[in-house]
Amino acid sequence: MSSTSLRVLCRIAESGSFTAAAAALGYTQSAVSRQAAALERSLGATLFERRTDGVRLTRTGLTLLRHARAILASVDAAERELLGAAPRTEVVRLGLVPSAGPVLLPGALTRLAGTAPGIRVTTREGTTPGLARALRTGSLDLAVLTSRPPHRPPDGEAPRLHVTTVQDTELLVAAPATGTFAGRASVHVDELVDAPWIATPSSGAEPLLGVWPGLPGRARVVHSARDWLTKLHLVAGGFGVTTIPDGLAPVVPPGVISLRVEGAPPEIRRVLVARLPGAATPAVTAVTAAITSAARP
Repeated sequence: MSSTSLRVLCRIAESGSFTAAAAALGYTQSAVSRQAAALERSLGATLFERRTDGVRLTRTGLTLLRHARAILASVDAAERELLGAAPRTEVVRLGLVPSAGPVLLPGALTRLAGTAPGIRVTTREGTTPGLARALRTGSLDLAVLTSRPPHRPPDGEAPRLHVTTVQDTELLVAAPATGTFAGRASVHVDELVDAPWIATPSSGAEPLLGVWPGLPGRARVVHSARDWLTKLHLVAGGFGVTTIPDGLAPVVPPGVISLRVEGAPPEIRRVLVARLPGAATPAVTAVTAAITSAARP
């Protein structure tokens, strides 16, 4: 295995296609295909799964990817040391579920600026399944995910992702400050049956979000939106109710109240920081610590 072939492996994993990998590396597509084939021959194993929607790494490929990243990081560090180059900024690619952004991200970045100014964090939002896939393919270094009881692993792949529990948060109902629930701190679940709900569209990967999970009967969804700001401003305008984690309550806009739900078991969501298994880089460890610290009261 050469460092060139390992870089090709990493780029294919990140981009999901030979064509995109070639463009990023400045190679021809045929050159990337030859490197990929040569790597498979040298190992006597299938590393790439060619699909109609692109290329994904097999389980063996994902195992090699984990080691390839560590090898290439060591090669790059040795090169810089031998050439006397100044230490470069370390980039950590962080994924977050949308609810974590307004609550955890600003505090984590502020802490990181004080404790590790040489680390630069780039971010992107996604669902828990999507972010777990991005970790597996190497397009993210770290991800803030959520899970619900019984808190199974974020995905079914092996080896399991390494997860650190950040906090457990209770689900609340966000309602207009005026109207039916004005001046209240709680609501009985039966009162929510006929309420107009504002929800995130469900998909095959994620269930319907925004409707109380234990609601008896069928929810009446009147507005569908993915963006938290849109949902909460619709609530503030009196156009419906939605669910929020209790950590989000301090940042809701004016005109929104947060209600605990009575008459039903509490709905607890766990916030996790996930990464690939194996030893973490110092930069990833520092970002994980900053996120965990930001979650503390």
